[in-house]
Amino acid sequence: MIFGPSLDAEPCLSSAFSLQESAQPVAPLILASPHSGRRYPALFLRQSRLDLLSLRRSEDAYVDLLFRAAPQLGIPLICAEFPRAYCDVNRYAWELDPGMFRERLPQGALTNTAKVRSGLGMMARIAGPGKGIYRHQLPLSEAHARIATCWLPYHEALEALIARCRARFGVCLMLDLHSMPTLPHLRLPDIVLGDLHGTSCGGEIVDGLAGMLSARNLSVGRNRPYAGGYITARHGCPSDNVHVIQVEIGRNLYLDELTLEPSPGFAAVQITIEALLPDLVLLAQKLVKSPACVSPNL
Repeated sequence: MIFGPSLDAEPCLSSAFSLQESAQPVAPLILASPHSGRRYPALFLRQSRLDLLSLRRSEDAYVDLLFRAAPQLGIPLICAEFPRAYCDVNRYAWELDPGMFRERLPQGALTNTAKVRSGLGMMARIAGPGKGIYRHQLPLSEAHARIATCWLPYHEALEALIARCRARFGVCLMLDLHSMPTLPHLRLPDIVLGDLHGTSCGGEIVDGLAGMLSARNLSVGRNRPYAGGYITARHGCPSDNVHVIQVEIGRNLYLDELTLEPSPGFAAVQITIEALLPDLVLLAQKLVKSPACVSPNL
């Protein structure tokens, strides 16, 4: 298993995401990892004033590898290839800080959200603990390019996956996979499940997942401090038979948060997840037969 980032010689990425999908999926289940990408375009590195390790602190490092066994069980796994610091698909496309650009942002851009004010729009202004990323202001064409080559392809692929799942099973459960850093003033559980306070996923599904995790001696919280982001809000619609849960895994369980190298706990977490996958399949399969989770409108 190879860890660490990949430095692209080309100015831009050749592919926005990787998708491993079985021709015969076994359940209405999709796993997505939008923040574990570690292919850093050469142009981005030239634009940045930060070293690579500082840029990487915004990654949900190696979450994709924790779930690498999923496709072998017939579970689709889609992973962003680009790093979060380059393009954050868990934001609205034009959720941007206008101070980052030479030209005016287009009408309709979201320029004053909490995420933008904190420096974490679709194109982040900062990485890690408040470190500014860019040497200079960027041309607006840079935002257009990242939306066209990263943001849009990822969401289009996700929407196509969900559509295929619903067409086959009548329902879809997507787990949006993330990792969360240790916070200095807040003790976090091992896992936080976010369902936008009950609006992106049926409650009985979240209960089922929480029970599976607790049975494996993992402490589980809900919606605090991570209730879900743009992906959960955009794609989660229980009334349309699409259920989305944001899953945040504590980085302290598997990662050295200083070096961003896998810790001695990495293998144990990976084994736990591999043991959990068949239960996730069963949970998703039950949705096909559950009138509480499948709308009669379809």
